Amino acid sequence: MLQNVLKTVIPNAKNLQHICLQTGQKHYLGSFESIGKIVPHESPFHEDLPRLKAINFYYTLEDVLFDEVSKREGLTWSIHRPAAIFGVSPCSLMNVVGTFCVYATICKHKGLPLTFPGNQLAWDGYWYASDADLIAEHQIWAAVDPNAKNEAFNCSNGDVFKWKHLWKVLAEKFEIDNYGFEAGDKKLSLVERMKDMGPVWDEIVREKELVPTRLEEVGAWWLIDLFFQGAAYLDTMNKSKEHGFVGFRNSKTCFASWIDKMKSHRIVP
Repeated sequence: MLQNVLKTVIPNAKNLQHICLQTGQKHYLGSFESIGKIVPHESPFHEDLPRLKAINFYYTLEDVLFDEVSKREGLTWSIHRPAAIFGVSPCSLMNVVGTFCVYATICKHKGLPLTFPGNQLAWDGYWYASDADLIAEHQIWAAVDPNAKNEAFNCSNGDVFKWKHLWKVLAEKFEIDNYGFEAGDKKLSLVERMKDMGPVWDEIVREKELVPTRLEEVGAWWLIDLFFQGAAYLDTMNKSKEHGFVGFRNSKTCFASWIDKMKSHRIVP
């Protein structure tokens, strides 16, 4: 698909000067299918790490970009590799903040504890994320700044956080007093816990007069189960800083603001 787009756009868009390609941290970790089958790079990830010896869709996209851009003199590119993205969307297959908001909404409605769906390492470890607006700023910078041409960049908020602290923010936003991590041999699976909650969500949508959605549209339970399998990996933003990009986000603040936006758009109450 990318190849078809570029083959059409590049010859016909005479004023086109730069193309941004957004991939992600699976560049360093491997694809979802290869998790547990290959050894990922050691973090913190930096952009000069070699490609893993495994099939990776992100590598294919890069190769397509390089090949098509090389056919037109003066056309430049940049590659952006965000981590887990904090943003808002009514329907998304990989919306971390949205999924947590829906989970919290159901817990509040049913009087259930807001239990953290991860293990001890995920609860206590350091994590990082990428604010959606910051990613946009990063791509605008790369498109106009000569120092960013024909380079790949990590794109994260530039700080670290612990989910034990953000979980408190989530609980407070939905007025849930009973929340936290439950120690045990088996971590909570949101896929299992939410599999029969479709009618509950329909009821909430009706009662709270929310934007009409189905539970499977707003809850990426599989993603969260995969996300919290173990400890987090970290990246470094040194290359972006050295090339002139100084944007950053406070992850705790932006997590709270995206929850507020989910509420203001009436996706959750």
